[in-house]
Amino acid sequence: MLLNETSTPLSFASADPHSPWATYIAQVDRVAPYLGHLSKWIDTLKRPKRVLIVDVPIEMDDGSVRHFEGYRVQHNLSRGPGKGGIRFHPDVTLDEVMALSAWMTIKTAGVGLPFGGAKGGVRVDPSQLSVKELERMTRRYTSEIGLIIGPQRDIPAPDVNTNAQVMAWMMDTYSMNTGATATGVVTGKPIHLGGSLGRVKATGRGVFVTGREAARRINLPLEGARVAVQGFGNVGSVAAQLFAEAGTRIVAVQDHSGTIVNPAGLDALKLGEHVARHGGVRGFEAAEPADSDAFWDVECDILIPAALEGQIDSARAQRIKARLVLEGANGPTLPEGDDVLQERGILVVPDVICNAGGVTVSYFEWVQDFSSFFWTEEEINVRLDKIMTDSLRYIWQTADKHRITLRTATFAVACERILSAREERGLYP
Repeated sequence: MLLNETSTPLSFASADPHSPWATYIAQVDRVAPYLGHLSKWIDTLKRPKRVLIVDVPIEMDDGSVRHFEGYRVQHNLSRGPGKGGIRFHPDVTLDEVMALSAWMTIKTAGVGLPFGGAKGGVRVDPSQLSVKELERMTRRYTSEIGLIIGPQRDIPAPDVNTNAQVMAWMMDTYSMNTGATATGVVTGKPIHLGGSLGRVKATGRGVFVTGREAARRINLPLEGARVAVQGFGNVGSVAAQLFAEAGTRIVAVQDHSGTIVNPAGLDALKLGEHVARHGGVRGFEAAEPADSDAFWDVECDILIPAALEGQIDSARAQRIKARLVLEGANGPTLPEGDDVLQERGILVVPDVICNAGGVTVSYFEWVQDFSSFFWTEEEINVRLDKIMTDSLRYIWQTADKHRITLRTATFAVACERILSAREERGLYP
């Protein structure tokens, strides 16, 4: 256990002040003055409720045995069962998974869903595994965390490098181990296994919906607005397509393969097809390649960081040309970057509301699985749009009332709901 200078336990946290968990703690500290008497419970939010670290051994196709390290963190369950994705990535750490679980706690409370926050991951490069090796790893990992997940305990979902097929393997493994089909144990499943229409595009759609509302608020017309997107996976590509349909120009896109620019605008659909064929934006003919660092100097009106956390530090925040930043990724802006953007008058719609569309439709999927009654995609989108717009408007009222940023306002709204539930439930025993 790590200790800081005042000998306060930091649990499993990294000593790195720029680590994801340190970023989350700094965000919580900023909201304390707005919690009133509930501030006595704030340390509840600075400690995960439960951390499970598992060994994931699998037999490789060549007969050898390899071991991977996996995690499942349940940050807070005061308002309901845990909810949060599973990521497979070679750089997954416990610190990162803890932070992601905590942001899920804030996110679900911010949009009023009856969930707590959780997150999971395995430190692995899935591109280096065969399909069968990936399946064996997924099933073994699911068996190892089966101690703490379940339809009314903790419900995983897709995240970085996981998809509907991975969720199908997880659902099947859990079901085989419990002896009954449990479609509600995960969300983001294939449609014919209890998945929900609209789930794949939900996170990107939420980014668009909150961005549309924010643009109206600052009198930024979408018609002709220039958009730059970092990350062109599920979230970034869908958001780009929806913004393009609304009349914006996608002028720059960056992903792991490179950076491309076209001031006249990129065709988001054709770029998506290119990425599906080639695995990245690099080489897209209707754009010019650019240096990766130059992405932060692109002339744009709307910037969508939809890659990984920790992308916008104070230096990059000084260079951003946008009027509006929409956080499609989790934790893309460091606290010092936040301060610079605020000083420069650049509006940030934070991840904990901006990308909450995914967990909102996951909630719809969970409800549909329990009732065995499924909605149309149009019904899903109408419900999603209403929850996202109503939540953002309430958060904006809180921001105006206290003269604080949207991030701090989202934390204030969410923390009040979480800590009120904690206070009302009391401590056992």
